[in-house]
Amino acid sequence: MVSLLGIPPQVLFGQLLLGLINGSFYALLSLGLAVIFGMLNVINFAHGALYMVGAFVAWLLLTYAGIGYWGALVVAPIVVGLLGIALEKTMLSRLYKLDHLYGLLLTFGLALILEGAFRHQYGVSGQPYPIPAALQGGQNLGFMFLPNYRGWVIVASLVICFGTWFAIERTKLGAYLRAATENPTLVQAFGINVPVMVSLTYGFGVALAGLAGVLAAPIYQVSPLMGTNLIIIVFAVVVIGGMGSILGAIVTGLGLGLLEGLTKVFYPEASNIVVFVVMAIVLLIKPAGLFGRER
Repeated sequence: MVSLLGIPPQVLFGQLLLGLINGSFYALLSLGLAVIFGMLNVINFAHGALYMVGAFVAWLLLTYAGIGYWGALVVAPIVVGLLGIALEKTMLSRLYKLDHLYGLLLTFGLALILEGAFRHQYGVSGQPYPIPAALQGGQNLGFMFLPNYRGWVIVASLVICFGTWFAIERTKLGAYLRAATENPTLVQAFGINVPVMVSLTYGFGVALAGLAGVLAAPIYQVSPLMGTNLIIIVFAVVVIGGMGSILGAIVTGLGLGLLEGLTKVFYPEASNIVVFVVMAIVLLIKPAGLFGRER
């Protein structure tokens, strides 16, 4: 096959695939952050730690209960979601009337506690998690080799992301959620329990992080540091897309993953900073983000 600017097609498409996989995780994690901030106005810095908890729940289920990948895809998000609801009920709910900074500091502290606890118990070397038998192997597309599991991660992330966007933006439940954010007193007058809705929204947002952790477990080693390595980039994705914008989080996450992959091909030295360069440019031109609304 003809090379592009001296780059073999296998290398180019291989890096684009890696970028799309990273972008899938950026989109899924930033989606949860956007849901929580858009609905609750909470900057959830514990998101990366809860992503790590989701991966560890999958590993613990396999190691001690014999529950494999497909069971973990259901159980781990529920466990992380319930943990999130408990955190929201006992801690975050007391901070809603205060400045955003208090929520940021609390969730940052929770992230440090969770990461420290898992690091103390399991170390930092990481635990391997096997790819399920049904998704082993890959497809030869001619111009590149596509591992089945990585293709599954991309498709699953897209379905979850756009399904969440549709539920929040196009259904009656989503309309109730948005109304509860704008005018909780009025919504409560219609007989809707706003505090429960708020708790469930936070639980759903962090459950998305737990689900991303399960999807990531067979690709990356299950490690207490896996959330720390991602969360700063994910926050940059949310800022670029627009704080609280569901569609912005999805499109920006996937787009920046691809851009990162292209950068690794043409200028590898800049691949670790390209997301932050884009963030700086976007904030200079459109401070509310690409999909955000000026307040």
